Amino acid sequence: MTDSMDSLRPPAKAKAKARAAGKRQQLTAAAARVLHEQGVERTTIADIARAADVPAGNVYYYFKTKDELVEAALSEHVTHLETLTGGLDQLPDPRERLKGLIDAWVGQRDTTARYGCPTGTLAAELDKRSEGGLDLSAGRVIRRLLDWVEQQYRHIGVADPEGHALALVGAYQGMSLLSNALRDPEIMAREGARLTRGIDALG
Repeated sequence: MTDSMDSLRPPAKAKAKARAAGKRQQLTAAAARVLHEQGVERTTIADIARAADVPAGNVYYYFKTKDELVEAALSEHVTHLETLTGGLDQLPDPRERLKGLIDAWVGQRDTTARYGCPTGTLAAELDKRSEGGLDLSAGRVIRRLLDWVEQQYRHIGVADPEGHALALVGAYQGMSLLSNALRDPEIMAREGARLTRGIDALG
């Protein structure tokens, strides 16, 4: 009887581990969404727990502080970016990859008009804190995007690929800010079309 009970324990442990990982992912995804919608200072751990459908008291089993949840949300942004760029990397032409990135930005125009760029708004808010903490984590997410865009321009063979990358990502941040400030998603559509024409003009 003991041997048969012992044989059941590993699957039970595996299930418990999978459940814990699932709850942690629920909280991470909810943190990314709620922090984007409400900002860091207005968001409480209870808000995130409610959005994740997890009892507030259980959150502390996975994350000890709100800052840990913010860090997890930034990791979620990295995952989304890697998924997006990983899919675009399957396209053979770097111009098409860049245009696909712009299409993805424009595709989020309604959300952007309401809440701004997910990473950009978080980076701006965290920058108001003391240096050397979460502000650096937010900057690393944007750096990943810049590096990927720069790589595409290098493949195209343009002069100053770093400058082109800064201009493209800067244009995205600018149109996101204006779209949000004016609550006008069509700014994203119009500016996205302009950026796409710029990519086509590279030849």
